[in-house]
Amino acid sequence: MNPIETIKMAFKAIWANKVRSFLTMLGVIIGVMSVTVLMGIGQGTTSSVTDSIASMGTNMLSVTIQTRRVGFGGPNRNNRSAGARGTVILKTEDVLSLKDNEYIQYVSPTVSGSLTAKAGSTNTTASIMGVYPDYASIVNTELASGRYIMDADVSNRSAVCIVGQELAMDLFGNTNVVGNTLHVDGRKFRIVGVLDTENTQLIMPFTLAQRMLDSTSITSFYVSATDSTTVGRAEGAVSSFLYKKYQNDSTYSIMNQEQILETMEEMTGILTTMLGGIAGISLLVGGIGIMNIMLVSVTERTREIGIRKAIGAKRRNILLQFLIESVVLSGMGGVLGLLLGYVTMKVFESYFGMEVAATVEVAQLALGFSMFVGIVFGLYPANKASKLKPIDALHYS
Repeated sequence: MNPIETIKMAFKAIWANKVRSFLTMLGVIIGVMSVTVLMGIGQGTTSSVTDSIASMGTNMLSVTIQTRRVGFGGPNRNNRSAGARGTVILKTEDVLSLKDNEYIQYVSPTVSGSLTAKAGSTNTTASIMGVYPDYASIVNTELASGRYIMDADVSNRSAVCIVGQELAMDLFGNTNVVGNTLHVDGRKFRIVGVLDTENTQLIMPFTLAQRMLDSTSITSFYVSATDSTTVGRAEGAVSSFLYKKYQNDSTYSIMNQEQILETMEEMTGILTTMLGGIAGISLLVGGIGIMNIMLVSVTERTREIGIRKAIGAKRRNILLQFLIESVVLSGMGGVLGLLLGYVTMKVFESYFGMEVAATVEVAQLALGFSMFVGIVFGLYPANKASKLKPIDALHYS
């Protein structure tokens, strides 16, 4: 029998049971849509996070310190920064002295926490960040309006702050707030700048933030190398400085921008894979639905199979016919699932402001997997139909 004729018969059988065929495809449609949307969300999140980190430049170093205690006979026994009970304290002037190194351009100790910000009768929780002026250059901070923290603000513990646009909207209902005042934990602050990002961050002078957050030691600071070619030397200088201070390299960690990017890409990559795997389970369920319906179809058309075999149809013709039906069902379900997935991603982007990446690779993966499911789950029913003996099939009632 002509292969074209076999394909026509497969489509005719699908069209003859339109409602059943659609319901069979529904599992594949939902599966492909889920894979497309969830992987799109995962990739969009990855892209957003990596772009945000990359925008800070390639010459930034992030340092985190765990406070530790040492014995009186240890290597810090003559260190004036050791407290009465042997706690090593990293002072601000110690950190700022790193700027004397030829490979280091900017340095900023940081302190962070959460406090209540209030304007009028409106209050909300703000993410507090205490910094030095150099922090703006280290992380490439951009302002929508106003100015950044200055050296005089730090020296005088001036009650000035810079707010994120989301925080400004929460408290004032607009972002044109430079010159306005708000209260942070009961203390009055004047807003001198607005960040060019939508967040609830509130940046204030480091010295004042230390006092308000009751932080007595430095547990984190940022460093910027003179350029991307001197990052390694700058990292070595920071490591040497900290080792002399603590005599234990497990007390601190130094992350350069490339390491941060690699870590974030690895974490978001795992998340994307997990989301795709979870969505892929629904595709497998759709495949089981296809196999179930194809087995029912074989039972219903047993006499038809017997007649076709009696007039000369070969086993491969019967096998091909039922396999094509299965693949067409899964393939059409895959295409409809892709279209619905694309529409869903657009809705998420437009109405929920989510970062969603609609890539060709994800579409190819989802569609290819749906076709694979059609072949795998259609093979058993097709093989069962092709093995029917003409005499048994003709006597089936």
